[in-house]
Amino acid sequence: MDRKRIYLCLAHMSGKEQDFIKEAFDTNWVVPLGPNVNAFEKSLQDFLIENGKLKIENEGKQVVALSAGTAALHLGLILLGVQAGDEVICQSFTFCASANPVTYLGATAVFVDSEEDTWNMNPVLLEEAIRDRMAKTGRKPKAIIPVHLYGMPAKMDEICAVAEKYEIPVLEDAAEALGSEYKGQKCGTFGKFGALSFNGNKMITTSGGGALVVPNEESQKAAMFYATQAREPYPYYQHEKIGYNYRMSNICAGIGLGQMTVLEEHVAHHRRVHELYERAFANVKGIELKSNPDERFNANYWLCTILIDKEETGVDCEELRVFLDSKGIETRPLWKPMHLQPVFAGSPCYVDGTSEKLFEKGLCIPAGPCVTDEDVAYIVSEIKNCICK
Repeated sequence: MDRKRIYLCLAHMSGKEQDFIKEAFDTNWVVPLGPNVNAFEKSLQDFLIENGKLKIENEGKQVVALSAGTAALHLGLILLGVQAGDEVICQSFTFCASANPVTYLGATAVFVDSEEDTWNMNPVLLEEAIRDRMAKTGRKPKAIIPVHLYGMPAKMDEICAVAEKYEIPVLEDAAEALGSEYKGQKCGTFGKFGALSFNGNKMITTSGGGALVVPNEESQKAAMFYATQAREPYPYYQHEKIGYNYRMSNICAGIGLGQMTVLEEHVAHHRRVHELYERAFANVKGIELKSNPDERFNANYWLCTILIDKEETGVDCEELRVFLDSKGIETRPLWKPMHLQPVFAGSPCYVDGTSEKLFEKGLCIPAGPCVTDEDVAYIVSEIKNCICK
């Protein structure tokens, strides 16, 4: 019997999305803005900050729903005052969307390598980069963009301590980390701003879409102003600043509202899949599954990831990827670091080889809400078949 192909992270619908979409059509709210957008923003806000003391600490935080996670990062940089000629510190080991908006604004991305515990921004190299850029340029970087890679929280205490020491704001890229927690606090709420993504393969989807987590009502109004073409409050169209068409549609927000009803289930499922992999790989030499470093971290395991030791397994990660693909299993190499990307050749970087080694040895393996226990058993079996030949 032919098996269905197993994908990394397919979108999974709750069944309630159609109700919200139908309501939008029935009321003719099919444009950006609308009741679904407002409700989706409120639902996200409650999910992120409504838990005891964190509600008090983050009481002013609000959420602005946008067309993409990249749009959220772009607007966050604009609200932080990033302009042409500025420098912004970015995590090298991540997807290009973290750094591209820096370039949109004519600024320069300064790349910092990862540390081994979380694979996220190395706080020691972060401070080294800040000090060196100040010595070389006479100015501080304008912002810091750490990423919670594959849903694993970054060391936000240490990163934020460095940021506060030099008075540089943090724009937190939590695109892959909806539902992840660091010391009980939801990722996306640590920085001055936080960016979320609802792309088709994320923890929840709006078919596309994203959101910017902002610190207060003033910044919420500013974000919405720029996201709606920076239209001034006149009866006619007047524009004194450059704006963007970044607001989420009421239709997409309806999908998001339906997805919010299963967000907790999705997070629990990803963690269960990781636990199954953890048990299955416990005694497999040469395969190392990435897990929470200690009790401070509670990853959502958006994608489960493994490192392959060729000396132990006899295959490298590309050979394993090709083998699994032939067996109907989608895998993907870990992100190629930004400091190795041709488009960022010549950008300043502060690296120690960590992300390059991870890229060389790592694979993402299926973890989405459509991945079953049987699928996990099959994936593990085929990995063992490949490395034990």
